[in-house]
Amino acid sequence: MPRLSEVIAALDALWPAELAESWDAVGTVCGDPEAEISRVLFAVDPVQEIVDEAVKLGAQLLVTHHPLYLRGTTTVSAGTFKGRVVHDLIKNDVALHVAHTNADRADPGVSDALAGALDLRIVRPLVPDPADAHGRRGLGRICELEHPLTLRELAARAAERLPATAQGIRVAGDPEQLIRTLAVSGGSGDSLFDDVRASGVDAFLTADLRHHPVSEARAQTPLALLDAAHWATEWPWCELAAAQLDQISDRHGWGLRVHVSKTVTDPWTAHAASNTDTTGAPN
Repeated sequence: MPRLSEVIAALDALWPAELAESWDAVGTVCGDPEAEISRVLFAVDPVQEIVDEAVKLGAQLLVTHHPLYLRGTTTVSAGTFKGRVVHDLIKNDVALHVAHTNADRADPGVSDALAGALDLRIVRPLVPDPADAHGRRGLGRICELEHPLTLRELAARAAERLPATAQGIRVAGDPEQLIRTLAVSGGSGDSLFDDVRASGVDAFLTADLRHHPVSEARAQTPLALLDAAHWATEWPWCELAAAQLDQISDRHGWGLRVHVSKTVTDPWTAHAASNTDTTGAPN
């Protein structure tokens, strides 16, 4: 069996820490470099349900997309929910490793997995990494559909292919608009609107779209927008990352057992649809 340090070295080669944003917190949060690893669990969020799942599974390594401590901390007291996560990980000999914006920028990365889930052909990065001479790394992806779809049909495909959440898919634009090209970005994407408009695509699929950026985007261009749940746009990366580690394990003869959590950690739990028989504010 490989040691944790060996597995982490392989993961760092997939998602180099230097690709992460300066504000990000990526890398190994806890774990003994000399510990032997036989089972790994991938998930989006390092929350208590996922830690409990890793312990029950017998995993020695949990790899998540989201950081546990993004803004630092002065305590890991078990009286706090994040401190409890740390205590449970250490008590059960489970290491935690985070690949966040370095996985967003990687080739392949989070947006490649999102595009793959929607059966899109990737053309290039939305925001290319200037350090990549091959032009494959960067934030988001510009994609093409094999056959044009209406915005309504594209939203239906996203709702069908991405993990089910209470939010589903919100749409801004004419449902009958024909979509041939689109940009995708896993996670929060409204900071990329300028790049999306400059790309000339017909639509943009991402998560966490806010009222004012969407209103301004729609006023400036006919760009159609699809807003999915944050967790749902990033979960496909877990399957991609697990497959990558499986290949590495096979190549080295490690015999790792690699799993992807199916636990839904999207924080929204229910959705009440508006009455579609009426429009406008109540009298």
